[in-house]
Amino acid sequence: MGHWRNLFRSDRGRTRHRVQVERRRLLPAYAAEESDASDASKEIAKVALRLKYQIEQVVSCEVEDSVLTNPNSRIITDDVVASARQAGGEDYKACVVYCLLICLRWFKIQSSVELWDSDLHEVRAVACEVIAKRIIESEKDQDYVLKHILLKRYSIFSEGVETEPANVVERAVDLHALRIISSAPYQRCIQYLWKGWICQEEGNPTNFVEYTEKSNTGYWVHFHPDRMRTPLYQNVCQILFSLVYLAIYTQVINSVNPTGDLDVAEAILYVMTLAFMCDEGVKFWKVGWNYLEFWNAFNSTLYAIQAASLILRFLALAHSSSTHDKQRQLYNELSYNFLAFAGPMFWMRMMLYLDSFRFFGAMFVVLRVMMKESLIFFALLFVVMAGFFQAFVGMAQVDPDVPLHRNILQGMVNSIMQSPEFDTFQDFAFPFGIILYYVFNFIVMTVLLNILIALYNSAYTDISGNATEEYMAIFAQKTMQFVRAPDENVFIPPFNLIEILFLVAPFEWWLSRETYAKLNDFVMAVIYSPLLTIAAWVEIRQAHRIRWNRRHGEEDDDTAQEWEHVAKEVNFDLDDTWKQQIAESTPDIKVDSCTYELRELKEQVRLLTEMVRELTQEKVDKKVDGAS
Repeated sequence: MGHWRNLFRSDRGRTRHRVQVERRRLLPAYAAEESDASDASKEIAKVALRLKYQIEQVVSCEVEDSVLTNPNSRIITDDVVASARQAGGEDYKACVVYCLLICLRWFKIQSSVELWDSDLHEVRAVACEVIAKRIIESEKDQDYVLKHILLKRYSIFSEGVETEPANVVERAVDLHALRIISSAPYQRCIQYLWKGWICQEEGNPTNFVEYTEKSNTGYWVHFHPDRMRTPLYQNVCQILFSLVYLAIYTQVINSVNPTGDLDVAEAILYVMTLAFMCDEGVKFWKVGWNYLEFWNAFNSTLYAIQAASLILRFLALAHSSSTHDKQRQLYNELSYNFLAFAGPMFWMRMMLYLDSFRFFGAMFVVLRVMMKESLIFFALLFVVMAGFFQAFVGMAQVDPDVPLHRNILQGMVNSIMQSPEFDTFQDFAFPFGIILYYVFNFIVMTVLLNILIALYNSAYTDISGNATEEYMAIFAQKTMQFVRAPDENVFIPPFNLIEILFLVAPFEWWLSRETYAKLNDFVMAVIYSPLLTIAAWVEIRQAHRIRWNRRHGEEDDDTAQEWEHVAKEVNFDLDDTWKQQIAESTPDIKVDSCTYELRELKEQVRLLTEMVRELTQEKVDKKVDGAS
């Protein structure tokens, strides 16, 4: 949970309407300081309009995506990319990629509004991604790419106001621009953010700066509570606390107290649940409805079940402790039943923190898409069930001897589970009831379930085809969840209760900002000392590796592979024979075989034309000589 001072700040900017095509923000971005930003925003908006005009002229009709994404595309040529790079001139050339993402969003909006040209605008959106990726990957100065193209925040002037400042890294995640996310410079930037080599500037979290001590081999330099802002360490903490949470739940559910009294394990379990609920509540208060996604709803359901279990336990404790008190026994059993009911959710909750691993991350993307596709099925199922349920209830009311709602609903649900109960509906206004039940089974088991299978198959096919890119996108999203949070002091649940009860309440309202910051650093150093001890040791090893790479002229994150060790003994620059042989035998992959044959034919025609011209000229010269 971030610093609570952010909760009581004044309005952080005008609330703007979000179109549906723009991906929901992970966490709120910071408002930029007011200066001459309005003039710059107007110029950046002009750059975006220039690029939009260019793409509309380049992609003037519908084409296949593969025609644009092909490295040898005849549409997105080197000249087109060079022209796009010059759209901002010298003063605003760093914002061109950001403006292409703005154009991508605009084309997505047009695609949803102008349905008659939806495919054309979708193709133009693809062109924005392709051009942006080629600009990023063609830039030789990687420091310039990281600091000015990817991480610097820009805004445009729209409808008389400036939009919220954002950078390319955030925009690409928000718009799910897979081609940009999968580019090498973007992934390097994400890795630097994940490791904490690039972090938010102290006192100005809108600005990203390089961690200057990453090559320092001193131990105590890295043993600092500010390093807990690193997404890697936060993720490790969340996994560890989730394992502890699961272990405590296992202990509680396997040691039922017949008396109904709370033991130590249960108390710890409910305290940790309270901490997680506070964390979710604060984030929802800051972000709003856009914070709600599948995992947030899943966690909230789990916490609600545990809250119900705790309330029932308190109701049980309010009754006599006598073993003969049936009310106490009833509430106690209900409390444990609620707690046991949440068992599968406790284990499934672990998947939320394993998506940083490639195997789990790719599968979670597939599952998430499948769950979204399921909404279509459940919407149709609800309508069908409502109509048939009303019909069966009406038939049951005509015949009072037939059991009512519970058996009807159970029989319909069993049909969905492919275990129909025909005997239950045999006597429903015969023969209308049994005929209607046959029709219901046909619609549900033959039509709707096959639709669901087709949706699942389509989702799996779409995602599995680019599973690697989807994993990189979900990893970038997870990284941005950490770095975009307004965290001045990182207190991961359940440590956020320490911040609320022992820091915010007694000290924040009267201590100076500097003193309160030092107090937070001291508390964080104490509670995170075991993890900081290991993190400092890991960073020292990384510092030695960084120094070794710098001495050999390599990038900081370079890791020598097996073939690189062997390559030290070979120098192809001195082996002219082999180098010349490879140059002669290497095909030009930028040209397909058909184009290559046409080029040869063109060259032969040129030679033939020259020969004919020479022969014609010789014949003319002979005639002239004969006439003379």
